[in-house]
Amino acid sequence: MTGRVLRLADLTWPELPPSATVVVPVGSLEQHGPHLPLETDALVAEAVAGRAAAALGRDDVVVAPVLAYGASGEHQHFPGTASIGTAALRLVLVELVRSLRTWAARVVLVNGHGGNLDAVRGATDQLVHEGHDVAWVPCAAVGSDLHAGRTETSLLLHLRPDLVRLDRVVAGATGTAAELLPRLRTGGVVAVSANGVLGDPAGASAEEGRAVLEEMVARVVAVLTSVGPVETPQAAR
Repeated sequence: MTGRVLRLADLTWPELPPSATVVVPVGSLEQHGPHLPLETDALVAEAVAGRAAAALGRDDVVVAPVLAYGASGEHQHFPGTASIGTAALRLVLVELVRSLRTWAARVVLVNGHGGNLDAVRGATDQLVHEGHDVAWVPCAAVGSDLHAGRTETSLLLHLRPDLVRLDRVVAGATGTAAELLPRLRTGGVVAVSANGVLGDPAGASAEEGRAVLEEMVARVVAVLTSVGPVETPQAAR
């Protein structure tokens, strides 16, 4: 991190920079196996957004509070999951961006959960059609596994090691996305993984998490310095 982060919730209205770009982290509250916290996606999205803003070091970039509830119906069989669904999330994003755009020059959504994809993409498409300067970018990295496996465990070991239950780390379904997604779409995560993990957390490390986070941050920085929507494929975490 190279600069201070302007956080929307901390500012008074006269302190807001003119022609601000607002970065909105979008996460979820859902099961992440027996070893990671329910807020994993929100924590990652918030960290990526904040560090991208800090890396730019610009005084016109403001980070909004994380939107912590997402579309997590595929995890609903597991206690703790709190999902508002795709339609509600899309509506929330549309209304939120419309509100922000009454004073902000641009809005960038940083999506930390693959299940939010349809809502984020649909909201962005609608808002662009309405004439808003809005873009979205996923928290994605090359070679990431699907859910609560090595990638997310490494991220949390870097960001919040105090929240990782290392004594509960176990592998889940280790098939490829192509192998797992057909059953996952029809029966939810529980249809392919009894413990909610899609992948194997073995070998996860804070060092790997740092590298993954840097890749995610770089993607967001690229969007913040570009014009118009930029899409990057993301795993269904």
